[in-house]
Amino acid sequence: MQIERLVQMVFYIVKHGHVTARELSDYFNVSTRTIYRDINTLTIAGIPVISAKGAGGGISLLEGYTIDRSVLSQEERQSIYQGLQILQAAKYPNAEMALSKISAVFRYALEEKWLDVDFSYWGSEEKEKIKISDLQYAIIHKHAIAFHYVNSELQKSERTIEPLQLAFKSHAWYIVGYCRYKKEIRIFRLSRIKRLRVLSETFARELPANYSLTPDRNETCPFPFLKLKFSPEIAYRLYDEFQEDQVHLGEDGNYYVTVQYELNHWTFHYLLSFGQYVEILEPKIARTMLKEQAAKILKIYT
Repeated sequence: MQIERLVQMVFYIVKHGHVTARELSDYFNVSTRTIYRDINTLTIAGIPVISAKGAGGGISLLEGYTIDRSVLSQEERQSIYQGLQILQAAKYPNAEMALSKISAVFRYALEEKWLDVDFSYWGSEEKEKIKISDLQYAIIHKHAIAFHYVNSELQKSERTIEPLQLAFKSHAWYIVGYCRYKKEIRIFRLSRIKRLRVLSETFARELPANYSLTPDRNETCPFPFLKLKFSPEIAYRLYDEFQEDQVHLGEDGNYYVTVQYELNHWTFHYLLSFGQYVEILEPKIARTMLKEQAAKILKIYT
């Protein structure tokens, strides 16, 4: 698996100091082209791998990155662990397993302010910026946060929550926390949060061990099953957005997906994002509702 190869590659380079793409290719039994793709992935993840072509070239880590060729320093372990976290957020296969193994070996806590990601839109004011480093600090040190929030129905409110988890789900970041206004654990989309403030007051609450961002649906779920047909042109999105066992390739070359969705505005706006490449086969009421939504769009341009 790629994520395990990436981890092994880092340790191999640390151990040998200076290697060639051919050497890595032979060691991992993959093509040199794959090795260069892996090097690019590690670089994006924040691990300083240097690749130089020509005589005397090769692959190595940034000078001064290692203190000992056989033992990683705490700073090096920190960089590797954080890089793997970024790869996990990007949904690399088996990232969870690799992170578990690495954390068991390293046995140390993450340092503060290890990453700076700005969730605000370009051109926004400084007061609108939401930084992952601030949220990490609030979660780790258990500081309450306050912010202005706009929900999916454009209703504005002011919230104070006890932040418990930062989550990335379906192309968006969310903060999971205990809302003191609703008096329960709620999920807030970061793009809808404005004027975030980390408060001085602290809390002792922990996220329940059985908490799930997406609770399992059972037979009592009232939402209907939608049978969808997707054209091959949109296949690249399907395995990112649906579970593997929900997607089936038909003999006609089209892809068929069965999912359980509520028949609301969100569902139809989401399906419309696939444009002409999706068709609702069942139920009939869902076909009619999507047709009405498309007709409203068409009316604007006629």
